[in-house]
Amino acid sequence: MAASLLRFTLPLLSLLMLLSAASARNAEDARALAALRRALDPAGRVLGSWNPAGDPCGGSFVGVTCDPAGRVTAVSLQGRGLAGSLPPAVAGLRRLQGLYLHYNGIKGPIPREIGKLSELTDLYLDLNHLTGPVPVEIAAMVNLQVLQLGYNQLTGSIPPQLGNLNKLSVLAMQSNQLTGAIPATLGELTQLRRLDLSFNNLFGSVPSKIAEVSLLEVFDIRNNTLSGSVPAGLRRLNGGFQYTNNKGLCGVGFSLLELCPSSEDGLKPSKPEPFGPDGTVKTREVPQSANPESCSGSHCSKSANGSEGVLIVAVVAVVIGAAFCGLFAFSWYRRQKQKIGSSLEVSDSRLSTDHFQQKEACRRSASPLISVEYSNSWDPLSGGGVGSSGEVGDSFRFNLEEVECATQYFSDANLLGKSGFAATYKGILRDGSVVAVKSLNKTSCKQEESDFLRGLKMLTLLRHDNLVSLRGFCCSRGRGECFLVYDFMVNGCLSQYLDVKDASSPSVLDWTTRVSIVKGIAKGIEYLHSKKSSKPPVVHQNISAEKILLDHNFAPRLSVPGLHKLLADDVVFSTLKASAAMGYLAPEYATTGRFTDKSDVFAFGTVVLQIITGKRDVSQLKVGAAAVSDLDSVVDGNLNGVFSRTEVARLAAVAAYCTSEAPSQRPTMEAVVQQLSH
Repeated sequence: MAASLLRFTLPLLSLLMLLSAASARNAEDARALAALRRALDPAGRVLGSWNPAGDPCGGSFVGVTCDPAGRVTAVSLQGRGLAGSLPPAVAGLRRLQGLYLHYNGIKGPIPREIGKLSELTDLYLDLNHLTGPVPVEIAAMVNLQVLQLGYNQLTGSIPPQLGNLNKLSVLAMQSNQLTGAIPATLGELTQLRRLDLSFNNLFGSVPSKIAEVSLLEVFDIRNNTLSGSVPAGLRRLNGGFQYTNNKGLCGVGFSLLELCPSSEDGLKPSKPEPFGPDGTVKTREVPQSANPESCSGSHCSKSANGSEGVLIVAVVAVVIGAAFCGLFAFSWYRRQKQKIGSSLEVSDSRLSTDHFQQKEACRRSASPLISVEYSNSWDPLSGGGVGSSGEVGDSFRFNLEEVECATQYFSDANLLGKSGFAATYKGILRDGSVVAVKSLNKTSCKQEESDFLRGLKMLTLLRHDNLVSLRGFCCSRGRGECFLVYDFMVNGCLSQYLDVKDASSPSVLDWTTRVSIVKGIAKGIEYLHSKKSSKPPVVHQNISAEKILLDHNFAPRLSVPGLHKLLADDVVFSTLKASAAMGYLAPEYATTGRFTDKSDVFAFGTVVLQIITGKRDVSQLKVGAAAVSDLDSVVDGNLNGVFSRTEVARLAAVAAYCTSEAPSQRPTMEAVVQQLSH
């Protein structure tokens, strides 16, 4: 009996012990998440769903993913507006595989304890306000595959110990304040596909070992102070190697680099750091990371005979460099300018496992957009400006990486709006400015390259205080999309301020603001219709409350004027149903099928009535609007009678004339502007 009881009891005890251990581990995750919540979101505006009494794996914790055993494996809080700091307690998430905190406002240093996350594969901390050095402890994260630290304010040198991360495929530290040399140990990362160290303060030479990484596709060192001869092996990367704005670099076979300085008997390399032009040691100290073989940890041993060591190194460097340059002197050639697609089509990282798979699927299935991406006029190395042949200059070009990074890889969290032919995302550019990025898929665009280029050129010519001007563009053949980049309007569109139910709502515009908006819209349309500033007259074709955006001062900006010039005819026509339903479409369009400046005037009159009444549907007010005697019944009741009766009468009269049935009876926008200025 006792033996039988023992046989039953032992498995039960083992099960209870396992359950107890699992409960302890889950409790550890819960404590770590609670600490994360306090540190990342001290104001409690974002992570309210992280209830300390709740189950992190129950599905209610936003951004938390768990495995079947109930352990937290991913925290995905990108683009959530977090403004706190990253606490050491994050190390308590022992099973964490993905930490996605990019595109937030997280401040402070990266905690050293993060190195304890031994199972982590993806670490995304880019696009924050992180400061301090890159922790050496990151090198202990042996399973790390993606390390994104770009667009912060990190300082110090790049730890050479990162060369121990033999599974790393993406290392991105661009746009920080990093100094020192590029560690040669990074050349030991055999799985590395992307290395981005651009826009830092790095100096010294480019380690030749990095050129030997066979899987490397993108190596970006732009905007540093690097010097010396560029390893010839990097030529195989073609457009994937970006190196501009490093005045000290020279090399053979790189179209934007000078040949290394020559002497009477041939070529010789420029002396790499720390040597100056006369062979003497520069005053700036050689960074410790420049020579990892002679370093242990963060300390380097110094030779007792320093001057002799420097002399030997100088002689060896000159001899080896001369042999290197001599070998390639007769085979040197100028590389042809790379086509824009070669540098843009390389996958730059993974946002998450699902996102990575989506990007790869997009590349496999995408058909060419239009050949314009590969035409000479879109070559990023060509001259700027807008040429007479229709090409658009460098000042308007963005590359795909900039657009993806700005929009957090087109995250749904940044989606501002979507239609059948376009999607608009909020983004932040490298310089910190906030933009709106409109994505047009290939099937929506004009398929003739010449037509598309003419439309794009026209958009770049439009500049007015009451237009949302084009800041730049990018076309990606791989994605099958074109992207138009505009300034972001913080107060949204005019339609948000119509049909407001609560008179005390901040969405109720006061009368002075409404008058100012009407005048601004009129000036914007009048500019489009005129021949000012060497531009052709432009018919907007799609004026509506949704297309009128408001900046931080509630000044109106007409959205995407002339967009129809880029779109296929069937896409343009498909937008007419919505315009007709809201009363913006001029009656003559039904018989002529054409848009004119007078059809824009008609749509403007409808918008004026919407602003006066505060209502979207004004179809019953158009006939006899000027003869309305009871203004109080027309003006938005949310104003509580606070408005100018004279100005209401003037605006109502303008709206009535603009919405006349016959186009010939409608005024020009120049006449409207004059009338409104009285």
